[in-house]
Amino acid sequence: MTASAELSRCSLNQATINDADLVTAIEACVRAGIPSIGVWRRQLAQRGALEASRALRAAGLRVSSLCRGGFFTSDDDSGWRRELDDNRRAIDDAHTLGSPVLVLVPGGIPDGGSLARAHARVREAIEALVPHAASAGITLALEPMHPVFAADRGVVSTIAHALEIVDGLPAEIVGIAVDSYHVWWDPRMTEQITRAGASGRLALVQVADWLPPTGDPLVARAFPGEGRIDFASFATAVEAAGYTGSIEWEIFNASLWKDDPLRVAARVAEAHRLLLAPALSHGNPPSQHVADEEAP
Repeated sequence: MTASAELSRCSLNQATINDADLVTAIEACVRAGIPSIGVWRRQLAQRGALEASRALRAAGLRVSSLCRGGFFTSDDDSGWRRELDDNRRAIDDAHTLGSPVLVLVPGGIPDGGSLARAHARVREAIEALVPHAASAGITLALEPMHPVFAADRGVVSTIAHALEIVDGLPAEIVGIAVDSYHVWWDPRMTEQITRAGASGRLALVQVADWLPPTGDPLVARAFPGEGRIDFASFATAVEAAGYTGSIEWEIFNASLWKDDPLRVAARVAEAHRLLLAPALSHGNPPSQHVADEEAP
């Protein structure tokens, strides 16, 4: 599909229309003029990566990322190996889809575990996955998460820490994913986005807004422009850092999920034009690799 210049870097992450199947998500993107989609493994499992890849190509949509891998913090060795095997399957699916990026959620602290041990497990796991990711042409993007999630799903809380964990691994294979929802509070955010860009590790950018929590913070993300985050400054920072990829709109919001996916996609497109496009260059994101008909 051909997108307008203002929407050339807009991507709709499937989590924003969480209850829609892939066919509906594709239709929503096409109707809204959104050229890219962030695919979730839960919805992908309904069709399989190869069939999904064909449907996405037929619609002319790019895949900006596959969400998600990770959850690397098991203290049990057999459980940890199962986590690695699951991530290798996710890498294969990303390759089949033609996604350039697999997003990695760090994982939380297991019962009886420690924060330091969990941090070490994340590094060990990513290092173990590098050969498989390299052979598939996939970038692994470690996502720092807001500290409120540190205990149960995200022991890496800042861009600086994420960069520390991946330091020394090949930048073309291992980077980070920066989500405004998770990092907006950090007084060093802009500085660290710049650092990530300069080191070639800014693999993916996602956006959602923050409101004072009124319930489960996982599913209470606000639509950008309705919360506390300064998106003009955020977009300026990622652009200045040299990031040229898609900006994924990933909004976990239980109320939003009840809305018509086509209407939500149209809202995303309009908000992208107003909030982000003025700060962004308007070329197409770098092309993802061309996937084979079968995973490696």
